[in-house]
Amino acid sequence: MARAQANGLELEYDTFGDPAAPPLVLVMGLGAQMITWEDGFCELLAGHGFFVVRYDNRDVGLSTWLDHLPPPDLAALAAGDLSSAPYTLSDMADDAVGLFDALGISRAHVVGASMGGMIVQQLAIDHPDRLLSMTSIMSTTGDRAVGQAEPWALALLTRPPATTREQALADSVEGYRRLGSPGYPDDEAFLLAKAALHYDRARHPVGTLRHAAAVVASGDRTSFLRDVRLPALVIHGDADPLINVSGGKATAEAIPDAELVVLPGMGHNLPRAVWPSLADAIKDLADRSK
Repeated sequence: MARAQANGLELEYDTFGDPAAPPLVLVMGLGAQMITWEDGFCELLAGHGFFVVRYDNRDVGLSTWLDHLPPPDLAALAAGDLSSAPYTLSDMADDAVGLFDALGISRAHVVGASMGGMIVQQLAIDHPDRLLSMTSIMSTTGDRAVGQAEPWALALLTRPPATTREQALADSVEGYRRLGSPGYPDDEAFLLAKAALHYDRARHPVGTLRHAAAVVASGDRTSFLRDVRLPALVIHGDADPLINVSGGKATAEAIPDAELVVLPGMGHNLPRAVWPSLADAIKDLADRSK
């Protein structure tokens, strides 16, 4: 893995495939490290003819942590006072463009999951000239009338961070299991190994809070998405308890000519069984964008 200087930060990244192939940049979600894009999925995309780049967003993983900034006041943010949000999704989109510049990428296909989908949407709004195509997975527009979380799912996401490694792993396993795909369940041993890998690589709960503040402070993108003129794909599971499928449908409705793919049994994760379908859909979109 390597680090790039981007937008005044250091962003940890790695790559898969032939650097001469069309670039495809993967953007992960709230508090999630780049390894949430599993190696096998990245290799599958590289096998479809892409130069795949994944990276840690600011404030997560091995990229720059912005701990000189105060923790946000999420209650105030929810009530409409945005003054404690330290940055927005536009700032995080600018990070991605800074990574493009550092790697010599003029234009790229971009794929984002969850908050990463929101960042990709913001990229399409703020920097359309840098994109070849955009794919938004299990995400939403920022309109609070769509994409609502189930109350229990939101409670899982907002519970106080664990104070021991053992409890943190147990909390992660519960979150993976309950937020994941009922049509494609994972066994507990796999989930525990995944939780340990992520915990031991990097853990930064306050960065996750700042990510949440960025989401809330960035508001509704619907009217801006109507002006996007890029090949666009929207993918969502019909069993997503954290971002309801209505968020994906609203995203596809907002972006002119966007393709919507709803996957039965998929929750708020990327189960291995759907990787081939995801990779094929992303490749088809890239082929149409030529």
